[in-house]
Amino acid sequence: MSTRTTTLHGHRLAYVDRGAGPAVLFIHGLLGTNANWSHLVTRLETTHRVVVPDLFGHGASDKPRGDYSLGAHAATLRDLLDRLDIDRVTLVGHSLGGGIALQLCYLFPERVDRLVLVSSGGLGRSVSPILRAATLPGAEVVIPVIASGWVRTRLEGLGSALGRLGLRPPADVREAWHGFTSLSDADSRRAFLATTRAVIDPGGQTVTAHDHLPMDEDIPTLVVWGTHDRMIPAWHATTAHQAIPSSRVELFHGAGHFPHLEEPDRFAALLRDFISR
Repeated sequence: MSTRTTTLHGHRLAYVDRGAGPAVLFIHGLLGTNANWSHLVTRLETTHRVVVPDLFGHGASDKPRGDYSLGAHAATLRDLLDRLDIDRVTLVGHSLGGGIALQLCYLFPERVDRLVLVSSGGLGRSVSPILRAATLPGAEVVIPVIASGWVRTRLEGLGSALGRLGLRPPADVREAWHGFTSLSDADSRRAFLATTRAVIDPGGQTVTAHDHLPMDEDIPTLVVWGTHDRMIPAWHATTAHQAIPSSRVELFHGAGHFPHLEEPDRFAALLRDFISR
């Protein structure tokens, strides 16, 4: 996907802007990029305007020293919508992006038509031990080793060997590994740790939307989760539905943390149906 750039808050933000029609803003998760949504962009751009940024600290966007809180990301996305002359959008947030979407709804509800939460953060404490470990002292030393060329080359070789045997790791593993390989430079690692520590501590997620979820009752909400999610457990979907009784919950049986990547056709059809109602 061709990427554009704009300057917000003195830093360069990369984004994709394709199609025409009702606007949909896709927000990727931790260690993600706009490429995580590429299958959805191609399926929706014929009928919708699709905007997909790389969050600050990710992908082709700048990785400044500064605030990586959910509120800071939400304010940046509000400013991006202003820059693109978009008044209201359907928000689609995955993982960390779901937490940002919830924060955007809370801070700027007048900008949101509909809300789609995909394996979303911000709905409970539970989160993968791998991400909790990234908040521990010493992570700054360990992560460069994991992301080093030596380790990457050997693990990629192992993956190729397994592929020749007809074995393919789950999408969760592939995407997590791809994300960690993006941390080969110091700026990316610093931004990753700042983002992670803004929402997670050794005990789990630290930022919750529970106090203001009922305020989203007037915003039509769709919650999507993979039943085999190893990053954030699927029972968080039940938590969201209990807080927003009018929400619609769709479980992708057998899918992991990336249901939109594992079943893009089903996800696109679900999203189209939800937006059209």
